[in-house]
Amino acid sequence: MQTAFEARKVEIQQNTAGIDPEQVLVIEIIGSVDNFSNAVKRIKGLEWMGELESTEIAPDQDFYNENNPEKKLNGRLYLVMTNQRALDEMLALWRHYQADPSMKFERGLTKFRDVFLHLKNIRRWDVQDRLFETGVIDIWQEDLECDGDRVIPFEVELWFRGNNELRVVSASQVANLVQQAGGRILSQSVIESIAYHGLLAELPAHAIRDIAENPNTELVKCENVMFFRPVGQMVVGDTPAEGDVEIGQFEEMPLPTGNPIVALFDGVPMVNHSLLAGRLIVDDPDNWEADYTASERIHGSSMASLIVHGDLNQPQPPLSRPVYVRPIMKPLGGYSTLRPEGIPENCLVVDLIHRAVKRLFEGDQEEAPVAPQIKVINLSVGDPARQFTHSMSPLARLLDWLSVKYGVLFVVSAGNHPTSISLRVPREEFDSFQADEFEAATIRALYRDARHRRLLSPAETINGISVGAVHQDEAQVAYQGNRIDPFSSLLPSPISAFGSGYRRAIKPDVIFCGGRQWYRHPFQSTNPVTIEPAIFLSPPGNKVASPGSLVGELNATSYTCGTSNATALISRAAGICYDSLQQIFNEQADEVDPSNYEVPLLKAMLVHGCSWGDIGSSISEALRTPENGRQLRGLISRWIGYGMPIVDRVLDCTEQRATVLGFGQLSDGEAHVFSLPLPPSLGSRPEWRRLTVTLAWLSPISASTQKYRTANLWFEMLNNSLAPTRSDADSRTVRKGTVQHEVFEGQQAEPFIDGDVIEIKVNCREDAGKIQSPIAYGLAVSLEVAEGVDIAVYNEVRTRISPAIQIQQVANQG
Repeated sequence: MQTAFEARKVEIQQNTAGIDPEQVLVIEIIGSVDNFSNAVKRIKGLEWMGELESTEIAPDQDFYNENNPEKKLNGRLYLVMTNQRALDEMLALWRHYQADPSMKFERGLTKFRDVFLHLKNIRRWDVQDRLFETGVIDIWQEDLECDGDRVIPFEVELWFRGNNELRVVSASQVANLVQQAGGRILSQSVIESIAYHGLLAELPAHAIRDIAENPNTELVKCENVMFFRPVGQMVVGDTPAEGDVEIGQFEEMPLPTGNPIVALFDGVPMVNHSLLAGRLIVDDPDNWEADYTASERIHGSSMASLIVHGDLNQPQPPLSRPVYVRPIMKPLGGYSTLRPEGIPENCLVVDLIHRAVKRLFEGDQEEAPVAPQIKVINLSVGDPARQFTHSMSPLARLLDWLSVKYGVLFVVSAGNHPTSISLRVPREEFDSFQADEFEAATIRALYRDARHRRLLSPAETINGISVGAVHQDEAQVAYQGNRIDPFSSLLPSPISAFGSGYRRAIKPDVIFCGGRQWYRHPFQSTNPVTIEPAIFLSPPGNKVASPGSLVGELNATSYTCGTSNATALISRAAGICYDSLQQIFNEQADEVDPSNYEVPLLKAMLVHGCSWGDIGSSISEALRTPENGRQLRGLISRWIGYGMPIVDRVLDCTEQRATVLGFGQLSDGEAHVFSLPLPPSLGSRPEWRRLTVTLAWLSPISASTQKYRTANLWFEMLNNSLAPTRSDADSRTVRKGTVQHEVFEGQQAEPFIDGDVIEIKVNCREDAGKIQSPIAYGLAVSLEVAEGVDIAVYNEVRTRISPAIQIQQVANQG
């Protein structure tokens, strides 16, 4: 073991990326990762790879917090050692210590005493990792209660082997064990670029019941298996509330023309609905439409309506281009009642999405690409059985890889948690609440429960934009009934999922209008008070096209809310930004081929109008304590990301605001410097001003490494005395993903002369692996003063930017 450490062939990491199961020990720690890592750093040759708080361990009779016995204990990490003998010796040393914590360590091994003090266990990968981490047992038990005789499908995620022969052997061994248990393998998916090897299997109910009662079966103990997972968990099934809208005004609007830019992967929509007819291109190669009745085409119709028209509470011009729709959901369950829509159990979601995207850009078999012009793919679905903790899900890895491979932006919903909220206040206190007190109590309750309200896979995608919901809509409410609105201020929806993302990256990226979710007034007997989401067939909510209650009805509308809605509205904004971007290139840079830069620029444009504003202030006021001042920025960004974008800010300039776009591509060690001319009229004037800078790119991934992100780009302000004060998100956290968005403000009088500039340096360096091709990026920069101030920022910047702006390519010294 000492030899292995001296050879530096030992690492501790936080997820299973790139792990060979024969070379890993699972470490269960007590307390925080920080305490453990401090002890680890004292051991020469042991490389610490972790940054995040890891998953939590349930307390038991031996390990618990004496002051709070119910409190979960942190975490699970992985010790990777390439030497089998060293692994065995580490296990032996731990077992001796467990038997006698006062044992005397041999010479050279005493450094492990401090590490062991922070451990609950060291063990090999086993049954609990394969089954209990994924929640599959609970879901199987639910299936057995509902229908104890049916065959139950599930996913077997295998340890990814780089060698195809080893993959064949691994799959064959698992298939044999499944067959011995009375089941069969339905399909297999191998995607080397994301280190994924999955099997879709099924077992009869009695075999599933045997595993649930006694997991130590040969199949579950099979060392080739990393995880058993449920399938078909992406389900949407809420019945929307009926609404009404004047259809005539939409029928008079021109139909879209040109190629689709936005794709919707969702349920089958009502293509003949008055609001949707002629505006969608539905591509259904699997004929899933045949499984739908007209009344069940709810979610796809809602999302298509929001993308095409926006919220019908405030009618807007429809998109000028058609929307491509690919069904990936169908009605599930029996035929007696309205069935929820979801990903079917008989397919692997990773394989389904892979095939759907590949069909867009490469086609199927002999068929040509069906929509290669697509730039944005809307995914308003999430997997409630897979909340993000610290390991990238296979589906998120897939989206990250596909985004680079095909140059496409995935817009993904952060996920909904429409569950009860425990306010932890007595009934008497609740009854005396003013609106602001109720609001603050709800915010604090949501944060207390944030670990149960995490992002749903695949919202952790690093290249996509993940969208949370704002508790806002323009619906007129005539009857409130016994419903209560928890928020009187503009805030995120109480059902919107919490981040952060991978390696503490900002997630969700943005929040947007997702409709108001009201709650039922608690019963008098409820003490302490818990509030439940209200399901009510009336507004509020975003108004959308929907199936009607009458057969053949083609002009019905309804109200819905959630992150799915917000995601569709951001995809709509992307379609509008794309047309604006084309116009900019045509008018100002017609000699440039924009195709390589369109998606990074779109991504930057969608985020650029974000700020925390009053939303951040309201959350801060509710959460602030004397002890948590340094943590507040991180807490706020977990719920709202970069904030709520005002997309018009990047599409339209005003006399007091100038927005410029930049783009380029960089390789490792390179940098570009952009010069932004300053408006002379602002010189030496103590006027409030804001400088907003957004950098976006798509990074290749190294799926088998812990760092994961191959390309790290970031910008630096080289001489920004004009607006020196950072606001909103933490300056270190904003550099951990693939969007860096920062807001700078100032008000001090700064003397400068005509010709002075602010320089923005865009840097690039390798992160998880070699950068094989230059990385394209988009940059958006806005300088503004308060509206009404007599400083013509736009004109003064514009007249100076044409001759003055230049891109300097320099070696990156950062």
